Amino acid sequence: MSTRPPMSVRAATAVRRPVPRVCARARVLCFPHAGGSAGHYRGWAADAPWDVEFAVIQYPGREDRYEEEAPTDMAALAGAITGELLSEYQEPAHLPTVLFGHSMGAAVAYEVARGLAAADRAPAALVVSGRPAPALSRPGTVHLGSDEDLVADLRRLGGTEDAALDNRSLMSAVLPTIRRDYRLIETYRALPGVPLRASVTVLYGDRDPEVDEREAAAWREATQGPCAVHAFPGDHFFLEPHRRQVLDHIVARAREAAARAPGSRPSMP
Repeated sequence: MSTRPPMSVRAATAVRRPVPRVCARARVLCFPHAGGSAGHYRGWAADAPWDVEFAVIQYPGREDRYEEEAPTDMAALAGAITGELLSEYQEPAHLPTVLFGHSMGAAVAYEVARGLAAADRAPAALVVSGRPAPALSRPGTVHLGSDEDLVADLRRLGGTEDAALDNRSLMSAVLPTIRRDYRLIETYRALPGVPLRASVTVLYGDRDPEVDEREAAAWREATQGPCAVHAFPGDHFFLEPHRRQVLDHIVARAREAAARAPGSRPSMP
């Protein structure tokens, strides 16, 4: 969950570009975790190299889309995002794009990737983090519990400051959106559709209670393309302590996509 102020961007659309890269040769599109927002990836976008732009999907119900109700099923959320991406990026010379998602965001990115593939606009690659393979999605009932149950689960997973979790006014404002996110991901099962053919890179924490080695490796069955799995020391939110190494994995996939693009030029480190 993010407590950062809203970014100064256009409202009511999904894609955010917190730090535009005018000379970018590839783009990474980030999908936040349950309760997460685009502001969480502002630092990632700033840390990205000159030739790779990090954009972020802003889900409804948070930051500058706070007044919009968050969807409670994957088909609605992934379908809306896919439709916008197909509408906004129609030009033939669009940047090769890598999708990256953490936790709930990994499942959303996967379904969006399949939706784009069905329209012959498949992403160059998919990087997923902190999430079992779609076929092994775990059901859950936290979304049916009390507000205290939701806060307790956020505390269990980490990634949210205790000061925010202890702030009752803040929690009363954001918990409805968090509950909808939990309902979406706890009831998610892989949607019907075309198989994914893009390469997949899987990242996970070796002490993450949400995904183990077997569940991470099962992503190999979710694509007809190559799949690589990498474990990091840490729990569900291992990303920030290892941000540099995680960014290296994602940027490497983006630069590989740029190198395969028509008229590509050698990249610089």
